[in-house]
Amino acid sequence: MRRPGLLIATVCVVEIIGMSAFATFPTLIPMFQQEWGITNTEAGWISGIYFAGYVAAVAVLTALTDRIDPKRVYLCSMALSVVSAAGFALFASGVWSASLWRLLQGVGLAGTYMPGLKALIDALPERLYSRGTAFYTSSFGIGASLSYYLSGVFSDLLGWQWTFAILALGPTLAFVMALGVLDSRPPGEERPATRLLDFRPVFANRPALGFTLAYTVHNLELFAYRSWIVAFLVFSQSQQASAAWGVGFSAATAAALLNLVSMPSSVLTNELAARIGRQRTIIGVMLASALIGTAFGFSGTLAFWLVLALALAHSISITADSATITAGVIKAADPRYKGTTMAMHSVIGFIGAFLGPIIFGAVLDLAGGERNPTAWGFAFGSMAMLLMLGPLAVVKLVGLKRRMY
Repeated sequence: MRRPGLLIATVCVVEIIGMSAFATFPTLIPMFQQEWGITNTEAGWISGIYFAGYVAAVAVLTALTDRIDPKRVYLCSMALSVVSAAGFALFASGVWSASLWRLLQGVGLAGTYMPGLKALIDALPERLYSRGTAFYTSSFGIGASLSYYLSGVFSDLLGWQWTFAILALGPTLAFVMALGVLDSRPPGEERPATRLLDFRPVFANRPALGFTLAYTVHNLELFAYRSWIVAFLVFSQSQQASAAWGVGFSAATAAALLNLVSMPSSVLTNELAARIGRQRTIIGVMLASALIGTAFGFSGTLAFWLVLALALAHSISITADSATITAGVIKAADPRYKGTTMAMHSVIGFIGAFLGPIIFGAVLDLAGGERNPTAWGFAFGSMAMLLMLGPLAVVKLVGLKRRMY
């Protein structure tokens, strides 16, 4: 495991397996709406509160990795991921009980995603920081895809309770693998000079803050898409003629395949950024994603093959800048505050992940509901408008001439 390539690949596999229950609720929104009678806003709330749990815990859990062994944080949080997925299966019965278990699932992610990246970066030579970050962050999309697919397969066969229970086995296996794969690495001499959760040095780092604000609106668009893509595809299928191509496709499987595109998209864009500039790459990708996302939102009544083509284009554009942004933050971070910088990156960034699904669901309700084609267009369009704050943050705080790789 001292070989960097093997280490990166193994840690990415652990991340993917540990996310098996990540997208189970968003995948099954139509089922929960029918069984529990919840509105689009309530469904968006349950999807979004996952990221509220993430935001509430990630500052402490990731900042701790500057002070204690990241492996300890990772293993405790993966254990919580097991408990929270099983708890949803056994005890969720409506909006508030489902919200509690989704909140705890988000806390589990908070202690595994960025702390896992910190553990990986600590074990790599500096020349591989950007590439290791690219593969790790893009593996998030593969984990989400696997979760979409398994959630759809098991729910069709066994119902939602058994689906959550079975997918709790994913983080269980990830816990066992991480126990053997991750080295124990207590902090070295580069310890923070400030107290835990003192983020003043991070806020004083303008380039890191600029990348973080871009990450916030990136997440807002990305997780709104991931929370609502299955429901949108189900709606589009309902608008097709009974014998039309694609009507019988599983929307969950289609969402899983679309998300798989995120890994090569994110990795290749990160390599491109090293050649043409990280900031220009981020701005270009965000502008393209806003245009494609708006077109996709108004496509629900078109031929289903065209809907899937636009969904594919949007999946590529929406994930393309993920690794580029996060690698920029790591490069811009003071070595003494790397974990603390990553903590604030996650706290601020995943506020967008929390708000995105909720804003999307609220706009969908206000514009006419999930049966109205124009309402879907306005919901996707609202994400595109908010995304434009990302390029503004990059220009104002990072600047176009500063090289961060």
